Amino acid sequence: MAAITYELIKEEKHTGARLGILHTPHGSFPTPMYMPVGTLATVKALSPEELKEMGAGVILSNTYHLWLRPGEDIVQEAGGLHSFMNWDQGILTDSGGFQVFSLSEMRQIEEEGVHFRNHLSGEKLFLTPEKAIAIQNALGADLIMSFDECPDYHQSYDYVKNSIARTTRWAERGLKAHQHPDRQALFGICQGAGYKDLRLQHARDMAALDFPGYSIGGLSVGETKEEMNAVLDYLTPELPKDKPRYLMGVGSPDALIDGAIRGVDMFDCVLATRIARNGTCMTSQGRLVVKNAQYARDYTPIDPKCDCYTCRHYTRAYIRHLIKCDETFGLRLTSIHNTHFLLNLMVQVRQAIQDDQLLEFRQAFREEYGYNRPNAPEF
Repeated sequence: MAAITYELIKEEKHTGARLGILHTPHGSFPTPMYMPVGTLATVKALSPEELKEMGAGVILSNTYHLWLRPGEDIVQEAGGLHSFMNWDQGILTDSGGFQVFSLSEMRQIEEEGVHFRNHLSGEKLFLTPEKAIAIQNALGADLIMSFDECPDYHQSYDYVKNSIARTTRWAERGLKAHQHPDRQALFGICQGAGYKDLRLQHARDMAALDFPGYSIGGLSVGETKEEMNAVLDYLTPELPKDKPRYLMGVGSPDALIDGAIRGVDMFDCVLATRIARNGTCMTSQGRLVVKNAQYARDYTPIDPKCDCYTCRHYTRAYIRHLIKCDETFGLRLTSIHNTHFLLNLMVQVRQAIQDDQLLEFRQAFREEYGYNRPNAPEF
């Protein structure tokens, strides 16, 4: 029996957007969805109870970082990630493949796997497709990822062609190594940088391996949003219609809407909590840097249209005061707000798809948010 299933509820008339339900061993969750990121088995500054109250369904943890600290053996002894972090809903773990990209100055790729330098201690490490799957099997997430290389979007054609061929071979090895297909769904990851023919070839190669879900990697890594959307325009129609589609590492408001329009079901990104820790907030009228001096005597909520815990109880002036004084509570309040903002945005996106109004919703959102203003700041 499959660990997860995807139930397609509706496709919008004028776009590729779709409503669905992702059924997992730890609950069923509506899509398209935004998944908060808990790299080290915690979404920074937020409790599991707060996340559930906001409507989060699936959250992420990072295979590479948990391998280093505390070690997958400790998490396994604790009963797996769900017990370890007190989260009884869906969990997704990445493969560690993104660190092949982000730690490029400390790694060497070969057919067998990747040689790393531990970014904390400098210790030599070696990660293979089999090891990445074994770590994730021990962590016990509902959704786990194949080990892949994420080539730079503007890498040479020949390099990317060789890279995706190796990633396909790694995916085959990961499938053979996977120990718990009945309770952990292993996703294939589609790469190909900015080359249409390679993207389409790799999507077909991954689909032929019949994974229960498919991730779209190698985007939001330095290319423009226009380039990203162009890839999604031709790529998502090539992915199986009855399987979930996951766009990795994307979480700005406009990109969530644009991805949903193009048939993406799942998104994740650290953006919401990362910028919150710098005092930057997402609001219905655009970006707001609450630590700026202009808010010192502003006794209104971060976003008057928001009903999150932060906006119901605290003012911009108070939150600014906390952040300027390096009080942790201020960073918690901005993190609560930003995470709620994106989760609530996806509620609105799902309703717009239900009403066949997603393009109209995008236009209205962009106008109010300020994306259409000259020199409008973006995240």
